[in-house]
Amino acid sequence: MSILALYNNLNSFLVLGALLFGIGIYGIVTRRTLIGMLIAAELLLVGASINFMAFNRFTAPDPVVGQVFTLFIMAIAAAEAAIGLSIVISVYRHYKSIDAEDTVQLKG
Repeated sequence: MSILALYNNLNSFLVLGALLFGIGIYGIVTRRTLIGMLIAAELLLVGASINFMAFNRFTAPDPVVGQVFTLFIMAIAAAEAAIGLSIVISVYRHYKSIDAEDTVQLKG
C-alpha cells in the first residue's frame, strides 16, 4: 500500500483524528498538572479539526464549511490556551504548585 493510497482514503484521516482525540481524553483523565491537561485539551481540538477537514474533503458538497469550522476551532483553541495559561500562572503564584489537586481548595 502506497502513501498516496493512504492520502486519498477517508478512513486514514478518521483514524488519525480519533487517535488524537483518544490521546487527548486519556491525557485529561490521567494528568495531574494543569499544563498537561491544557496540552491534552489542545489534542482534543486537533483531533476534532482533522475530522472536520477530512469530512470536508471527502463528503461535503461545499468545501468551505469544514474549513470554517476548523478556523473556528483554532480560534477557540487560542483563546483557551491564553486563558488557561493565565489561570495556571495565577494558581502557581498562590499555591506555588501547578498540581490540579491543589485547586480543590478554591472557592467562588
